[in-house]
Amino acid sequence: MHENDVLISGASIAGPALAFWLSRAGYRVTVVERAPALRPGGQTVDLRGAGRTVVERMGLLDAVRARCVHERGLAYVDEQGRRVAEVPVEAFGGQGIVAEIEVMRGDLAEVLFDATRGDVEYLFGDRIAALGEGPDGVDVRFASGERRRFGLVVGADGLHSGVRALAFGPESEFVRPLGLVMAFFTTPDRVGLDGWCTMHNVPGGVVELRPDRVAGQAKALVAAHTGEPVHRLPRERSRALLREALAGAGWVVPQVLDDMDGADDFYVEAIGQVHLDCWSRGSVVLLGDAACCPSPLTGMGTSLALVAAYVLAGELVRHPESRPAALAAYEERMRPYAVRARKLPPGGTEGFAPRSRARIAVGRASMRWMTRWPLRLLAARIFSAADGIDLPDYGGLVAPSTPL
Repeated sequence: MHENDVLISGASIAGPALAFWLSRAGYRVTVVERAPALRPGGQTVDLRGAGRTVVERMGLLDAVRARCVHERGLAYVDEQGRRVAEVPVEAFGGQGIVAEIEVMRGDLAEVLFDATRGDVEYLFGDRIAALGEGPDGVDVRFASGERRRFGLVVGADGLHSGVRALAFGPESEFVRPLGLVMAFFTTPDRVGLDGWCTMHNVPGGVVELRPDRVAGQAKALVAAHTGEPVHRLPRERSRALLREALAGAGWVVPQVLDDMDGADDFYVEAIGQVHLDCWSRGSVVLLGDAACCPSPLTGMGTSLALVAAYVLAGELVRHPESRPAALAAYEERMRPYAVRARKLPPGGTEGFAPRSRARIAVGRASMRWMTRWPLRLLAARIFSAADGIDLPDYGGLVAPSTPL
C-alpha cells in the first residue's frame, strides 16, 4: 500500500522538479525541507542545454523567463575598475559563461513550488532523522518525532545530504573538497553593473558582482583558497578568513567586504564534488547534488538537478514492476552526463582564483581571446556539456497541456 508513496528530502530545485513529474504520474509525493519555509533569494543560476529542455517539457519556461535576470555577459576589471576583458552573452549563442536565461535560485525554486503545491505535500521545518528498510517500504522517523512509511525515499538535499549520510555513510567518504571557499550575499550595486556580471581577481581570491532583479542591488560572490572546513566554522570566522585573503584588494572590494559583515542573507560554503559508486541502496536513491555535485565552478548544477529529476521519474514510470530496474536505468542514463558535467573548467580552482598576478594576467588574456579562433572552439566544446544527454520522451510522464 506504500509502493506509490514517495518521500523527497529537499525543496530547492531537484526535489520539487522530481515531485512535479511524479505527482503527474500518479505517485503520492511528500517533500520534507528542514528550513521553515521556501528559501528565497540566492545567486543566479543558468538554464541551458538539456536543463532548459526539461523546463520546456514542464510547460514552465515562460514562468521562468518572467523572472529572468537580464545579464549582458561577463566582464573582468582591474584594481581601478577598468574593464580589461569581456565575454558577451551572445558570443556562444546564449550558452556561454553567462547564459541567455539566468534566474535567481530562489525564484526558480518558487516557480517549481508553485507548480507542485496543489498536488504535493510539503513539510517545512522538519527533516529525516532515521531510515529503516523493510520488506514493503522504508520506515522513516522525522526529527519532529512523526513516523511514516514510504515506498521510495529520495535524497535531494544537497552537498551535505542528510539522507546520504543515513543510507550510505559519512560525508567524508563521498565529498571531495576543492580547497576553495565561496560566500554569497546581497550588496548595493556600487559600480553601475548595467547588466554585466563583473569580476575582479587578486592573488588567491575573487570578488564578483552580478545584477539583481531589484534595482540598485547586486549579488556578491567572494571566494578564496582555504583548507578549513568552512561550513562548520562560525560565520564570524568565515568572514575573517575571506577578509584576510582579500586584504589590500582594489576596485570596490573593501566596500563589498564591509557589506558582507551586515548582510542578512550571507551564506558560505567550502565547495566540493560528490563521488559515489552507486546512487541507490534498496529503496533509497540520491538526486542532484546529493548524488553527483559538480561544484559551482562548472555551472552545471541546475541542469543536472532538472535532468536527473526528469530521468528518475521517467525510469520509475517505465519500469513499474521493478523498482531496482528503474533505479539502475536512471543511473545508467545519468552517470555519463554527470561525469562530463563534473569536469572543471581549464585550470580548475587555480584558473578561477589564480594565486599569482602572472596567472591572473594569463586568465584575462584567455578571456579576451575566448571568442576568437582557436580558443573559441575549445570553449564551445566545454559549454556543450549541458547538451550531453539524449533525453527520452517518457510516455508515462504527463505535463500540463498549457503552460502554468
